[in-house]
Amino acid sequence: MRQTPARRALITTAALGLALATAPAVAHAKAAPNTNRAVNVSLTVQGPDGLLFKGKVNTKGHDVTTATGGTHKCDGTNGAANPTAVPTPTAALDDAARRNYFGWDGTWYASFDDFSVDSIKNVSGGGSAYWSISVNGTPTPVGGCQFKLKAGDKVAFTWTSF
Repeated sequence: MRQTPARRALITTAALGLALATAPAVAHAKAAPNTNRAVNVSLTVQGPDGLLFKGKVNTKGHDVTTATGGTHKCDGTNGAANPTAVPTPTAALDDAARRNYFGWDGTWYASFDDFSVDSIKNVSGGGSAYWSISVNGTPTPVGGCQFKLKAGDKVAFTWTSF
């Protein structure tokens, strides 16, 4: 039996459709890179009477729990600052506190989708001071749960009077 061009096209189309339907799915778009890999940073905590902590911290963005603020994400996606989770200054502070047994506390502000750091190692600014956050000597333009850290960054929490 001789096949007509129309019949050949129909068979080819059916075979191609069957092959595509049973073939494994292939992603055409690249997956978003995992940017929330742990990084090593230097962390310094400077209180009104001197150095409270200085050391290397391995950190990545994660949920943070404080007595005052509760549990909230602190992974750089806060306030839509980054599209994927990343290491952050406040997560680094939290990791250092957990590993070195010094405490810190912070209030959660839903309107900012971030914590304020209220006290570190029982040092509180109260109404006359606050804990400023800087990375590589520059104050962060966003909150401590929004700023993306890179390996080798120098993070500082400094008690700063008004």
